[in-house]
Amino acid sequence: MNEIIRLDSVDKYNRFFGLETLHPLVGVVDLSGATLFPNHFTINYGLYALFLKDVKCGDIRYGRQRYDYQEGTVVSFAPGQVAEIEMPAGTRPMARGLLFHPDLIKGTSLGAEIKGYNFFSYSSNEALHLSDEEKCIFLDCLEKIKMELAHPIDRLSKRLISRNIQLLLDYCMRFYERQFVTRATANRDVLSRFEDLLNAYFQGGKPQSEGLPTVKYFADKVCLSPNYFGDLIKKETGKTPQEYIKDRLIDVAKGLIAGTDKTISEIAYELGFQYSQHFNRVFKKNVGYTPVEYRRQLLAG
Repeated sequence: MNEIIRLDSVDKYNRFFGLETLHPLVGVVDLSGATLFPNHFTINYGLYALFLKDVKCGDIRYGRQRYDYQEGTVVSFAPGQVAEIEMPAGTRPMARGLLFHPDLIKGTSLGAEIKGYNFFSYSSNEALHLSDEEKCIFLDCLEKIKMELAHPIDRLSKRLISRNIQLLLDYCMRFYERQFVTRATANRDVLSRFEDLLNAYFQGGKPQSEGLPTVKYFADKVCLSPNYFGDLIKKETGKTPQEYIKDRLIDVAKGLIAGTDKTISEIAYELGFQYSQHFNRVFKKNVGYTPVEYRRQLLAG
């Protein structure tokens, strides 16, 4: 297995590819100017990073999943993510992008909102595919950041750099929303698989062995990261996966309460709850009655 390289500074990344460092906390990268060309390596990112790939020149993998990263696509990384990169021998990397350290955005509006950019937690098969017009916007944002890095540092430098980075990230959010729409057929396939898996989870007795169903469980089954899966389901249904799972859980619970003689404790266990009190609270919060009250109403009616 190749060595895992911890890249926790802009300078360390630049030195790895033989590039010049202009700012210790942020860098606009053009790998066509690299003077070093490693062809197989694994990176543990300590930075935020976005790259627009110009040509097909290699593969990126998260674990066993291959990244959907072809010509004209954007890939993003957050601190703590690990990616394996493999390029054929003699291949020169052709990508442009942005690196910035978490310290750069501390105390800025971007620092307060960075967790809202879910695409940093997207992983396999989830690259952002840009149109020619979108590529121009992406590259224009990089140029604005690059121009600010070349400007002598003054009291507004940090604010302007972080705001231009935020502008780029906002455009990426818009482009991802467009992609969810243009890939509607594939998205509906994911939704259909999610519904089938959710039904099978309850029908196959998995709650007793696996516990309450989680978003991660279903995201793994459809080979998507939880964040991408969550955004896709919300786009298709107007509900988060958590809400979708909760609604199905309550629906199954109602069926068991109405259609069986099982005790509430037995039903709670069958649904994956460790404690019937937890089941009682969840049910009452969503239905307005405790399970016992709901059963009584059915019997009385």
